[in-house]
Amino acid sequence: MGACMALCSLASCASCLCGSAPCLLCGCCPSSRNSTVTRLVFSFFLLLGTLVSVIMILPGMEAQLQKIPGFCQGASTIPGMENQFNCDVIVGYKSVYRMCFAMTCFFFLFSAIMVRVQSSKDPRASIQNGFWFFKFLILVGITVGAFFIPDGTFHTVWFYFGVVGSFIFIVIQLILLIDFAHSWNKIWVGNAEEGNSKCWFAGLLSFTFLHYALAFTSVVLFYIYYTQPNDCTEHKVFISLNLIFSVIISIVSVLPKVQEAQPQSGLLQASLISLYTMYVTWSAMTNNPNRNCNPSLLSLVSNVSSSEPTPTSAPGQVQWWDAQSIVGLVIFLFCTLYASIRSSSNTQVNKLMQTEEGGGYGGEGEVGEDGVRRAVDNEEEGVTYSYSFFHFHLCLASLYIMMTLTNWYQPDTTTQAMQSSMPAVWVKISSSWLGLGLYLWTLLAPLMFPDRDFS
Repeated sequence: MGACMALCSLASCASCLCGSAPCLLCGCCPSSRNSTVTRLVFSFFLLLGTLVSVIMILPGMEAQLQKIPGFCQGASTIPGMENQFNCDVIVGYKSVYRMCFAMTCFFFLFSAIMVRVQSSKDPRASIQNGFWFFKFLILVGITVGAFFIPDGTFHTVWFYFGVVGSFIFIVIQLILLIDFAHSWNKIWVGNAEEGNSKCWFAGLLSFTFLHYALAFTSVVLFYIYYTQPNDCTEHKVFISLNLIFSVIISIVSVLPKVQEAQPQSGLLQASLISLYTMYVTWSAMTNNPNRNCNPSLLSLVSNVSSSEPTPTSAPGQVQWWDAQSIVGLVIFLFCTLYASIRSSSNTQVNKLMQTEEGGGYGGEGEVGEDGVRRAVDNEEEGVTYSYSFFHFHLCLASLYIMMTLTNWYQPDTTTQAMQSSMPAVWVKISSSWLGLGLYLWTLLAPLMFPDRDFS
């Protein structure tokens, strides 16, 4: 009897894997919409690929990957192929590049397939919202094929793809952060006006003070540890400019004219943007190849004087994990989850992110004749988000993960080394300036164009 029930359960799961609705998640999400569940499953694919990449880059995996014929120096060879790379140096990064290449191709493929899908009545919508088992097989197949890409200039070329894609993704992160800050402030201010105002306003004040305190503390630490009296001019410029820009957006956010045009604007949003700007500044400085201006986290924790040069590692040796990578991954996970379930109250953000207002939440799961709870199809009249843009966002996220896990090291096939590069520094710093500009635009746009609706 138990075996029969198990077989029936497997049959039900198989129908969900190959059907047109992601009912597998409805057991833990009984109240869900088809659009939200679909985005969560695709995000799970991305997170699964990220987990595999993390495992591949962990120390000790080199010994296992050396067993792949023709993959690196010292491994068994394939006739006609020569091993050109030092496995102890590059093989982990090699694997991450290939895994993220496969994820990028997977999401780009679906982005191209889903162009201009208007509703769930489109035949392509069934591909978007179902057939998960076959999608998983496609991802696995692309991943396996990626590991047979000849070395050549693949890593160098794909590095520049990663730089450009990561820059765009960081900008999207900033847009989502601005949207989150506005939504957070709007909800708490609304709760304060409806209920216990002292409690909610105290919470707003506490988080605003905390954000500014952390941002100011970061600036002080940056000047102490990431600058030198006669060196690190770029760092001094970066820190000073971003500090000035943060002060400017804070002042503008509380100007009477801005408050009149946008009553929801305030210091909470400005403080959160300022703190994130300082994080991006720190992230950029940790990619500076000049070790005098970029001390390792270990040296800072061990109270090593920043005036003493950090001992250089052996040629080709790289740092596997650092605080910047961990923090970057945490922020990435938050932004990916938020992008999957978000439903902004700001119409301008929805237009920019190709979503509709109120399209991401609510809905009651439907129970079919077989007793299986399934997600509600809330897109019969029209899609609540752009399928193509969502996959393009995950495509960029794959590139960002690749650069984050590899610490933005640039492969050098000549010296068989991995080294930090200044392009990574400028990409992150310029993205922070663009993010500050976007936030400033959200404050000034209603004043410059009073006839337009920026709610």
